[in-house]
Amino acid sequence: MPMARFWSSMAKRAEPYIPGEQLNKENILKLNTNENPYPPSPKVIEAITKEVGKELRLYPSPTMENLRHEIASYYHLKMENVFIGNGSDEVLAFSYMAFFEPGNEILFPNITYSFYPVYAKLFNITYKEVALNEDFTFNTEAFFQSEGGVIFPNPNAPTSIYLPLEQVEEIVKNNPNTVVIVDEAYIDFAQASAVELIDKYDNLLVIQTMSKSRSLAGLRVGFALGNEKLIKALVRMKDSFNSYPIDRLAMIGATAAIRDKEYFEETTAKIIKTRTWVTEELIELGFDVFPSATNFVFATHPKTLAKKLYETLREQDILIRYFGKKPIDNFVRITVGTDVEMKRFIQTVKKIV
Repeated sequence: MPMARFWSSMAKRAEPYIPGEQLNKENILKLNTNENPYPPSPKVIEAITKEVGKELRLYPSPTMENLRHEIASYYHLKMENVFIGNGSDEVLAFSYMAFFEPGNEILFPNITYSFYPVYAKLFNITYKEVALNEDFTFNTEAFFQSEGGVIFPNPNAPTSIYLPLEQVEEIVKNNPNTVVIVDEAYIDFAQASAVELIDKYDNLLVIQTMSKSRSLAGLRVGFALGNEKLIKALVRMKDSFNSYPIDRLAMIGATAAIRDKEYFEETTAKIIKTRTWVTEELIELGFDVFPSATNFVFATHPKTLAKKLYETLREQDILIRYFGKKPIDNFVRITVGTDVEMKRFIQTVKKIV
């Protein structure tokens, strides 16, 4: 590429993350990006609609105090324990800059969210991919005593497996001199959050998102919860990069979403119920399905290649996620949609397998 001679070393070593494909086509059943199948709370729409007006000429609050207060109250923390970013991916990027040092090796699983190595290469952070067990569970002790820090999702993606809180605490406890980041994008579909450990450990940072369980992927709101000193470091990164990462509409919408606990619990319960049904149906069709604690399932079939399943479904306007890399090259990740959507999916899969 001719212009590459003008690129910085950072631009040259960057290997961009590739998200799930987006097809601009009618009647697509999109089960490949783990979006929530249900709309945001009606209170979110109402709040955003009221905010649309002359106030949009003004910059949003750089401190985002109203939203931080609402999140802090929800998790029984102080506002000083909350950081807000433009989606959890931006929060992750700021965290790499704030807590991971070039030359000090960080640890994350070898099967995990594929943005982790992308950021490591971008920010010139040395990393080691820790091999999971044969059943894709964590070898907890392999994450102890890291040189530069630890980051992992819980539940893990794309495997959908939840790491019990006791094991999360063991990892945090055995890395007293480095930061342990627990990426909880899917925690609302699982069990206990590591948030309850924050008061106990000053080296724990928990990152969550509004994209999955609160149906706000389009607003791009993520947040970190942790010791006040960790949050101050993230604020330093933000204010050295972009003082206004969250716009007025996103802030007002996210605040309304946090307040509407009843709607959140209702839609989350629906997804979990549908997840159980889909898992049972896939098992009946001969699939091996991992025990999911997310809004997706991770599955493989002994007689139908994952790539063939993905391609055949795509031809019939159903998108699922196929990664095509070892050791998960014969697995697919399937987002849990509505009951109607998943019945269409199962009926189509039956014809294939």
